[in-house]
Amino acid sequence: MIMKKNISNALKLLLFGFTFASCNHKSTTNKPIPKMEQTNNINPNQNGLDTATLANGCFWCSEAVYRELKGVKSITVGYTGGTVANPSYDLVCTGTTGHAEAAKIVYDPKIISYPELLEIFWQTHDPTTLNRQGADVGTQYRSAIYYHNDYQKQTAEKYKAELNASGAWPNPIVTEISPAGAFYVAENYHQDYYSHNSHAPYCQFVIKPKLDKFHKVFKDMLVTNP
Repeated sequence: MIMKKNISNALKLLLFGFTFASCNHKSTTNKPIPKMEQTNNINPNQNGLDTATLANGCFWCSEAVYRELKGVKSITVGYTGGTVANPSYDLVCTGTTGHAEAAKIVYDPKIISYPELLEIFWQTHDPTTLNRQGADVGTQYRSAIYYHNDYQKQTAEKYKAELNASGAWPNPIVTEISPAGAFYVAENYHQDYYSHNSHAPYCQFVIKPKLDKFHKVFKDMLVTNP
């Protein structure tokens, strides 16, 4: 958490090097992953929208990515998958609550399907590293899909199995697939963090390179082309 809250000049240089080195780590993939059949959710909400809850490392990064997609109506970052009610950011960072940093995404399945959201999920983090993404280490940074219905569960499990069989990554995918439970909204300053803090060191050296790569691979799915 020191790296996310207060990065010295020396740590900035270290993080800069680590970020780009991690992009070429043997467990990552630099090629588009296989797509899954684009079926729509069979159980949308009454207003025609649906919800996906995904954890793929720092939720500042996750929100910055998903917010740019066509069909995404809102994103809330928070904590889920743990055992303590109403945890604070500092408490979650201790690793004692069992929570993951996650993004709750409300989307229109007529515009973007659940398999498409999962494709972006897989492509924008390393699902083969246990409890870490790059320099962010801890159980709160684990890779996880929290499903809201049987359709999402079956889709996530099938996609994970197909990716493992395809050899998209040289190491097995360790992504947790669990039912969605209590979701605790993170503190206000975490919401839309990148938009409000784009010049902060973590944003410049971790989030921006991720977004640049994301823009190239998924440019046709963005609300506006950068």
